[in-house]
Amino acid sequence: MLFAALGFFLIVGLASYTYLASEGFATFSKNAVAVVTVQGVIEDASDIVRSLDGLTDNEGVRAVVLRVDSPGGGVAPSQEIYGAIERVREHKPVVASLGSVAASGGYYIASACDSIVANPGTLTGSIGVIMETGNVTELLKKLGVQGVVVKAGKFKDIGSPLREMTDEERRFLEGLLANVHEQFIVAVAKGRKLPEDQVRPLADGRIYSGQQALDLHLVDALGGLRDAVELAATRGGIHGEPRWLEIEKHQPPWWWRRITGLIEEGPAALQGLEFLYMGPPAAR
Repeated sequence: MLFAALGFFLIVGLASYTYLASEGFATFSKNAVAVVTVQGVIEDASDIVRSLDGLTDNEGVRAVVLRVDSPGGGVAPSQEIYGAIERVREHKPVVASLGSVAASGGYYIASACDSIVANPGTLTGSIGVIMETGNVTELLKKLGVQGVVVKAGKFKDIGSPLREMTDEERRFLEGLLANVHEQFIVAVAKGRKLPEDQVRPLADGRIYSGQQALDLHLVDALGGLRDAVELAATRGGIHGEPRWLEIEKHQPPWWWRRITGLIEEGPAALQGLEFLYMGPPAAR
């Protein structure tokens, strides 16, 4: 019985090692550049922050590239990612690579990196804050419906679509957005090492091409993802062709989930286990 158990664990160990090694798991990598992708609207920062924090003390990763292809998103999650990038920068260089769009919150997080590489046609910038609401009172009248709000607190239903916004409420919201906008400007100035007075005229919400952003010192160089990886590798002290580690969500194969008990009895949180993958970039 003992030998059977030892044999089972030996098989599991060898299979696990082979699987992780074949997939380029970070444990088996040396002198690599990790590529962390931020794509789409920034709504939840938890996965990105977890990935960045995990790279901070990973000795096999010498540098990080943040690939940004996002039109922006929530203020708070963007600020969380910004903070995570700052933590990584204390240990290793971080270079941003801007894809098709890296605007608003997308540019916010990119500005936290040591350097920014953009394509000439990248749409970036949009340093501003926006809040939108609607007013459906006229529509409700046509439908014969009346909206009713019960509240405790003067501004509790501010921005309600069921009534007109008052001048006082508008001033309150404008003050709120101005405060957040100022936070945005300060963060960009800090990350880019620029005077706030130099950033402020550029922060009226307009977008720039990558070429324009270079001329305005909002990015450092023009190029694609490979250029950003090579720059990060150089700054990380990697000589020769750098290894790429791409962070992505991945569902392990059925046999891995079976032997680790994740199919029926394992913790649900592990079923979306995050892996680091190594290999040359696909066509981009």
